[in-house]
Amino acid sequence: MSQRKEFVTLAQADGVNMSELCRRFGISRKTGYKWLRRYRAGGLPALQDRSPRPRRSPRRTRPAIEQRVVALRHQHPTKGSHVLARMRADRGASAVPAKRTLTAILRRHDLIAPAESAQRQPYQRFEHAHPNDLWQLDCKGHFPIGSGGRCHPLTVLDDHSRFSLGVRACRDEQGQTVQGHLTAIFRHYGLPAALLVDHGPPWGHDRAHPFTPLTVWLLHLGIRVVHSRPYHPQTLGKLERFHRSLKAELLQGHHYPDLAHCQASFDRWRHCYNLERPHHALALDTPASRYTLSPRPFPPVLPRLEYAADDEVRTVDVSGRISFRGRVYRVGKAFRGQRVALRPTTTDGTWKVFFAVQPITTIDLRP
Repeated sequence: MSQRKEFVTLAQADGVNMSELCRRFGISRKTGYKWLRRYRAGGLPALQDRSPRPRRSPRRTRPAIEQRVVALRHQHPTKGSHVLARMRADRGASAVPAKRTLTAILRRHDLIAPAESAQRQPYQRFEHAHPNDLWQLDCKGHFPIGSGGRCHPLTVLDDHSRFSLGVRACRDEQGQTVQGHLTAIFRHYGLPAALLVDHGPPWGHDRAHPFTPLTVWLLHLGIRVVHSRPYHPQTLGKLERFHRSLKAELLQGHHYPDLAHCQASFDRWRHCYNLERPHHALALDTPASRYTLSPRPFPPVLPRLEYAADDEVRTVDVSGRISFRGRVYRVGKAFRGQRVALRPTTTDGTWKVFFAVQPITTIDLRP
């Protein structure tokens, strides 16, 4: 503003060379005359920047239509612009604004809350950078088979490549059954760095008790166990999408006499899924083209856990407890007979309890 005021003051002097004055102020002659014209018409306030919004918008939605959209939104406050557009079309409206126009109308009338709008954003895909960084693991919903039992499909998927490491026909979801199938998968493909599982059996009892003998075995192998968010299936989104394809193409409308027939069908379908069928999330590559074997082999014998020299090491008793500094603390029955390490935290009087490299609980020595 100070430069514009100086410019119009100098521009009104007698005998001023307007071209030279504009050149020295670094503006065009058109801009110079615009400022001078505004100043003569309205004084200093007229030199303020003006909104570029046009005075007229001939293509703007007519007020009558805008009022009908607002009224429809008030009748259905949870519906978005795409639903409102369809509702107006179904009601025989002669003019149905585009979805972007409807959204703009709702925003002008403060009918879209920012927090609600943020929740409606499309999901963003995440994947780990390398194969075997993370495997997603779960049991697909069980179904009856002809022999009188039920099949519980165990599915394992590599997060990076979407490669199916196994679709196993299990007779139940018990920890020993799952461990046997995982052992075969580990021997063939090697060990992942981490496994993503939910909070249900056999991975955990609930959020407060996330460890079972099966997850303890995985931790002993050096595999980090990550539990998904409760009631949030998007965390296991890749596996949920895999389950949808499995159900539609292999389970829905099919009947299997026994587990052997289930496994044979699973193996054929997995071969096609991994090696033949292009995957949209992989730019139409196959999962097998993105996957490599893990460099970590499955050990024939579980290694003895070693802790740092300054760790306080305790053995968990049969009741799932340890004794430390004259007190007894609960660790969990899943760790019975296992050696755990205690390390002080930055908070005075609190210690973290580790099994292998995984923190499993925190104890507080303060009275």
